[in-house]
Amino acid sequence: MKISKKQKAAAKSYLRAVVGAAVAMGIALLTDLAPQYAVLLGAIVAPAIKWADKTEADFGRVLDQQD
Repeated sequence: MKISKKQKAAAKSYLRAVVGAAVAMGIALLTDLAPQYAVLLGAIVAPAIKWADKTEADFGRVLDQQD
């Protein structure tokens, strides 16, 4: 079974969302954070993970691309 580029991208996106939610939930539980701040944290973590990925050409830190 071959996995296409589109399927890989979808899986990466899903895993980023899971990691972002897990980080937000873990921090909220450990620090007894208010729910609205946990939601804000989750909204920041997932895009930050995508930005840190050097293979994301549309949004990530691509080193050899100049705009």
